[in-house]
Amino acid sequence: MKICSKCSTRFDSLNWACPSCSCKPKRIEGYLSFAPEFAKINDNYEPSFFSQLATLEAKNFWFCSRNRLLLWALQCYFPQAQTLLEIGCGTGFVLSGIEEAFPRLTLYGSEIFSTGLALAAQRLSKAELFQMDACKIPFEREFDIIGAFDVLEHIKEDRRVLAEMYRATKAEGGIILTVPQHPWLWSQADDYAHHVRRYRAQDLKTKVQRAGFKIVRMTSFVSLLLPLMFLSRSQQQRPKPDYDPLAELRISGLANSILGKVLDFERAAIRLGLSFPFGGSLLLIAKK
Repeated sequence: MKICSKCSTRFDSLNWACPSCSCKPKRIEGYLSFAPEFAKINDNYEPSFFSQLATLEAKNFWFCSRNRLLLWALQCYFPQAQTLLEIGCGTGFVLSGIEEAFPRLTLYGSEIFSTGLALAAQRLSKAELFQMDACKIPFEREFDIIGAFDVLEHIKEDRRVLAEMYRATKAEGGIILTVPQHPWLWSQADDYAHHVRRYRAQDLKTKVQRAGFKIVRMTSFVSLLLPLMFLSRSQQQRPKPDYDPLAELRISGLANSILGKVLDFERAAIRLGLSFPFGGSLLLIAKK
């Protein structure tokens, strides 16, 4: 069900013309825009990162390992799902993996920056993309799954986003979240990424439950590499004027392969039911 951004009327229709006030969302660069005031500039992210990430994601062990973990979570916890919305789809790297692995799913991707949508469209063949502020999702009981993968940490009003996700999810549907973990890992990398927070597991759990969801699985990941991550981030805690925020993503072939194998082993343990108490990131699956 759609929600008019002007008068809040709920309606079912193939188009976005509100039956009450006739309002229709604008288009920016060819995409429906539900928050045009944020499409070019806001405090949540650095738009210039999109084009740089697009060339690094597919070769980087962390992005590839996270994708494999998410694909497993989708198959394991939502095998009957028919629709999925990704909030903050960025360059479309995650959605492209889902599109290939689950061709039966009807996919939607939203991004607050219109710049990201143009890059995502190059990777995707059938997903519907639109510009949106996650604090005001224009849907109600619309999606079987809503995913937000390393997005909530950019948004001050994360409780509001979770409440919006709850309203937009169908009965028996749910959410999949990934977020960076442990405030003591905060470094210059978080500053450059415009993070508002790194989560404590209990804080995320409490916020998700208060939004109305029931948590069905929660585990840390990037756990076996946590000592290496701590050493790397501890060296970044003092600001450096020549800091390169993407340097840690440019890893040599051999090192990248070894780190990927470590996370393959970790993912196998998670699939067998082991939940890690500590790690660089958190995975949370919850249902309505």
